[in-house]
Amino acid sequence: MTGEAHMSAVTSIAPAGNAAALAHFAARLAFETDVSDVAADLRDGVPGLVVIDSRSKESWDQGHVDGAVHLPTGEVAARAETLVPKDTVVVTYCWGPGCNGATRAALEFAKLGYAVKEMIGGFEYWAREGFPVATSAGVTRHPVDKLTAPVSGIACAC
Repeated sequence: MTGEAHMSAVTSIAPAGNAAALAHFAARLAFETDVSDVAADLRDGVPGLVVIDSRSKESWDQGHVDGAVHLPTGEVAARAETLVPKDTVVVTYCWGPGCNGATRAALEFAKLGYAVKEMIGGFEYWAREGFPVATSAGVTRHPVDKLTAPVSGIACAC
């Protein structure tokens, strides 16, 4: 309607100032990584990185990140130090964005003094982006979901 003032849903709360924005976004990147970056590091054999699947054995058996270590969240406190060297960066994941299991696992690793990040998107986005999925039958790849990743296989360059 012409002449009426419209309130912006985006700017009804002003964006943060530059210093606050810098601190916030830098902090998020210190706590999180994404499936593409994890896949690239695993592919390249980057040393000092351990990827932890924090789901149940049943979920692990259904499929998991190729190269991950299975350590359910409830077992981290008791078993982490025997499975994961202290001088590594730990990346935790669970099912997907609707699950906070990876966050819980990351908290347990942090309590033990590990450097840790959470893989946002979890196993769901790992599989949807077509990265290697390991099962007892071997390693496979799901078709790339064109809503989550470039189907050309070329990185999104973000």
